Amino acid sequence: MAAKDELYAKVTPRRQRQSRPGTVKHGSSLDVLLSMGFPKTRALKALVSTGGRNVQAACDWLFSHVDDPFLDDPLPREYVLYLRPSGPLLHQLSHFWQQSRAMCGKNKAHNIFPHITLCQFFMCADAKVEALCEALQTVVGQWRGRFPSPLPLELYTSSNFIGLFVEEKVAEVLKGFAADFSAEAAAKADVHVEPHKKQLHVTLAYHFPTNHLSSLEKLARGVDVSLGCDWLAVLFSRDIRFANHETLRVMYPYAPQNEDELELAPNDFIFMSSMEQGSASEGWVYGTSMSTGLSGLLPENYVSRADECDTWVLHVSHSFLNCTSPTNSGGAMGGSFLDGQLDGRLLDDPSLMDPASLNVICHPMQMLRTNSQSLLPKRALFVCRHGERMDVVFGKHWITQCFDAKGRYMRTNLNMPCSLPARSGGYREYDKDCPITVFGATQARLVGEALFDSHTVIDFVYCSPSLRCVQTAHNILRGLQQDGKTKIRVEPGLFEWTKWVSGTSLPAWIPPTELAAANFSVDTTYRPHIPISKLAMSESYDTYISRSFQVTREILTECKSLGNTVLIVAHASSLEACTRQMQGLSPQNSKDFVQVVRKIPYLGFCACEEMGETGVWQLVDPPILPLTHGPNHSFNWRETLLQD
Repeated sequence: MAAKDELYAKVTPRRQRQSRPGTVKHGSSLDVLLSMGFPKTRALKALVSTGGRNVQAACDWLFSHVDDPFLDDPLPREYVLYLRPSGPLLHQLSHFWQQSRAMCGKNKAHNIFPHITLCQFFMCADAKVEALCEALQTVVGQWRGRFPSPLPLELYTSSNFIGLFVEEKVAEVLKGFAADFSAEAAAKADVHVEPHKKQLHVTLAYHFPTNHLSSLEKLARGVDVSLGCDWLAVLFSRDIRFANHETLRVMYPYAPQNEDELELAPNDFIFMSSMEQGSASEGWVYGTSMSTGLSGLLPENYVSRADECDTWVLHVSHSFLNCTSPTNSGGAMGGSFLDGQLDGRLLDDPSLMDPASLNVICHPMQMLRTNSQSLLPKRALFVCRHGERMDVVFGKHWITQCFDAKGRYMRTNLNMPCSLPARSGGYREYDKDCPITVFGATQARLVGEALFDSHTVIDFVYCSPSLRCVQTAHNILRGLQQDGKTKIRVEPGLFEWTKWVSGTSLPAWIPPTELAAANFSVDTTYRPHIPISKLAMSESYDTYISRSFQVTREILTECKSLGNTVLIVAHASSLEACTRQMQGLSPQNSKDFVQVVRKIPYLGFCACEEMGETGVWQLVDPPILPLTHGPNHSFNWRETLLQD
């Protein structure tokens, strides 16, 4: 008995136990997940990916990621330590974020909430994350009473950067805090944290057009940096696999119609890399779902651009002033980065932030024009994208739904056209040269009617040889009440970048004579500037840009003195490729070009005017308002309403 008592006496009471470095401390949450039969590696990954909030959140994550091909991947997440403002200063910065985005559009500063970076991104094994959080809590506790308050901030501006810099001596003090965290994290979590060595600052705006500098600088001078602020030490993580991807937010649900398509749920996030878009046709993108980990193709008009930090996970947040600050408010950001003091959705609402949707607010005179033709310059160029595509709405295998074994077309949805023009090479040619939907024709007619109401007269119409472009131009002319009066000139040089064409050959377009026989208002006597024989598969980006510039310039030269207004109906890429060099600007690099093109919707419309007789053109407000609409997913009453 004495020996037994002596043995128990050696057991240290729990309240006096020391935490062993690297010990997993998820406690009951991890235990519960293990008792449910989840492997330890998966349970830890679920807890880390949800910020360690609770068992339910981790379970939901595990069940939604059951088919994730990377579920058992040992690759850890990336972490970063920031100082985040709160209180009155946060309200000032949040107002600047909102106003700068509304006035000048999104710049790269909007990707992350207002912050001061204290260290570089670093990796931490899932089993060490709790110890990492403890390390931060320990260091913040040691620095309470020593943390400089308020932080002296000074406005700095340059041609492409605006920020608030921390005064140098105080910045060295903050770097001391970061160094202490680095040492504590190495001791407790066995991770290497590299403190930030550059000047400490809060970025307000960067990588913006130079013509926005004065507006942004004026807004920045309105930020009162002397206001009170409790700076919070916050630890965030992100999935390292998608660190260099663009983040998209799902707006509408989508049910896959083919095996290679991705199911979409509203408010999910999609990670998209421009390097993975080789297999995606126009109107589609390839991406990975944050909520499931699955990858596939999805319609690009079902998603909108999101901020990078929207998908980050908050693990811990500590105040230097308040000892009772929350220490585990983990979870994905989801766009609400304002510490509960201002609804983050206000900053993420596309209707408030998308510059295109602000046209009515910024340019109300568009609605008051009684004779827009009198306001147009001597020469005008309009460029617009085609209407809604059949293969985007009904899937790339729509042909199998609509043609029988004998090649006869059958309409299976109200949004499908009643008939399609015959093709000499057979209906399979529609696979690479799809038509527009009924709604696509309606979109085009609405644009034509708006041009008619604005008293705009189109003198010449040029279009890409793609059937969707011919149909769009035809319906615009119908809305303009110029069908039969103005002939469409089919110009192969206006076709999109051939690198985006799948397969080994270009589409077999319907010849102008056959289009005219199908009752399209096409000029059969027109001789193209760039014939089909001059187009090559997989052309380089420089070749495509040069081709677009050349054909646009030759079209305008051809029409000079014969008419004032030219309309080009082509592809999303045409709005950029046909106008940029006409303005005397150098072409963008291919990566930035692709990002611009992805933002252009069906019937996206831009206008250029010539500046006197200089031969240089400039973008101006179009004579019509933008066209915005939402998708309407497929509905089967039998499957939906006749349920047990």
